[in-house]
Amino acid sequence: MRDLKVRIASSAAEISQDTWNEIGEPGHPFLNGDFLRILEESGVAIPAAGWQPLHLVATQAQSVVGLLPLYLKTHSHGDFIYDWNWKSVWERFGHRYYPRLVSGLPYTPVAGSRLLISKRCTNGDQVRQALVDAARQVVTDNGFSSWHAALASPADIETLEAAGLLVSHDVQFHWNDADFGDFDGFLQSFSAEKRRKVRAERRRAVESGLRITVRHGGDIGADEWPALHAIYKSTFDRFGNYAAFSPECFAELATTLGDRMVVFTASDGVEPVALSLCFRSNDTLFGRYWGARRQVDSLHFELCFYQGIDYCLREGLTRFEPGAGGEHKIARGFTPQIVRSAHWIPDPGMRRIIAPHLERQQSGVAAYRDDATTHLPFRKSVASLA
Repeated sequence: MRDLKVRIASSAAEISQDTWNEIGEPGHPFLNGDFLRILEESGVAIPAAGWQPLHLVATQAQSVVGLLPLYLKTHSHGDFIYDWNWKSVWERFGHRYYPRLVSGLPYTPVAGSRLLISKRCTNGDQVRQALVDAARQVVTDNGFSSWHAALASPADIETLEAAGLLVSHDVQFHWNDADFGDFDGFLQSFSAEKRRKVRAERRRAVESGLRITVRHGGDIGADEWPALHAIYKSTFDRFGNYAAFSPECFAELATTLGDRMVVFTASDGVEPVALSLCFRSNDTLFGRYWGARRQVDSLHFELCFYQGIDYCLREGLTRFEPGAGGEHKIARGFTPQIVRSAHWIPDPGMRRIIAPHLERQQSGVAAYRDDATTHLPFRKSVASLA
């Protein structure tokens, strides 16, 4: 333990690719150095955009044994902490909430490991504790309000809660394969009425006359990304939100991640009309971005949900996480799942205020999950297994 040290890396690129390959998750599109490096180098996750990389690197005997992705954030956009009201609470008591530290994936609501430990490490618990202690020390040394581990894995939540972090709860909707075989097999698990509704939606998408294609990142030329990006950006513009990614960022992600990026596109024979941009690991498809140049009946459901389920069943993926929010996913066979984040709040007074709020939230989220489960489209014999 005496030679276990933690340092700060000012960029993902400062950490060698060999280290990321050894410590990250094999085949994962996000828990690797490529994704974070490209977002940082393309201007998506940089200080000017409110994301200052301060990644923690644990070393022992001159070898990297642990990583904790970490950003200094000056806003709450794109980190999925859902702490929009916390700023006013801090200010009411004479404190400043921003900046604060966040461990997570920029603009990516995907749960997973945040305390990344080398597979060769024989003292993993000590390394995890060293990373936690280092993150808390950064908060203390700089007078930051807090540190948040966004959408951490169950194992990480256990470690963080034991270390004194508060835990928040939220619900996402995920699809899981139950040996359906193909899409028709999946629909056989639905009640008759719900099955008819899905088939009607898919039929309307076909009757639109649009041609749907499925391609991986390496199959898409760099010259195609400006048009695809314009479709992605249109959704954000429509709702007055900020489209963080650039065409160049998408193009480099596509080239670098290759088969780990999956793009579902609907075209009218001349140009793309809509797209759903996803990523995949060895067993999970992650839905991320949707955009359309015009409204087409049921096309959103087709590109964002049904094509993704079809893809999973063809490719042998067992899980589909289509993104945050969206109660409309329930009727399409996505089950409610509780996801959690952890929060280090060093100020005792602010901690006493936030802790009861998170306790009430936990019971409310659990009740919501239970209620949402009763609205799943599955036949009763199947729903009892969900």
